[in-house]
Amino acid sequence: MILSGLQIKEKIGREIFIEPFSEKQLNPNSYNLRLHNELLIYDDGILDMKRANNYSSLEIPSEGLVLEPRKLYLGRTVEYTKTEGYVPMLEGRSSIGRLGLFIHVTAGFGDVGFAGYWTLEIFCIQPIRIYSDVEICQIYYHTIDGQYTGYTSGKYQNNTGIQPSLLYKDFE
Repeated sequence: MILSGLQIKEKIGREIFIEPFSEKQLNPNSYNLRLHNELLIYDDGILDMKRANNYSSLEIPSEGLVLEPRKLYLGRTVEYTKTEGYVPMLEGRSSIGRLGLFIHVTAGFGDVGFAGYWTLEIFCIQPIRIYSDVEICQIYYHTIDGQYTGYTSGKYQNNTGIQPSLLYKDFE
């Protein structure tokens, strides 16, 4: 079952943590998260799963930043989230999708117990000007049935910023 917005609000500070939290970003069954002003882009033309890939940082200026098609940008949410006892899920807002902007290429599923900022895999269909602090995606919460082990991965847990792929650590 998906939690309603009222249930999300009721659980804030106990089982669901969103910092900063603003009731204006609460929806009927989700909560809007905003885009931070920093992006990462990979420097290499060919990425390698078995090694750390080089990347550069970009800042989104107040006048916005035009994203190029066929290029992957890594962003993050302004909000830090933590979940205990619920499975967090991330989806792009429909208004964002209708502009041809994808905010997660494949990683919209969170693990129960995840704590940190959400790294966004941003990709666009055509050039688009983006701005920081825009409500770019929404988080919603599923209940979990049965006993579970909470998320403890050393790769992404308690991150402090944008996380490039750490898949290479799986090969070590």
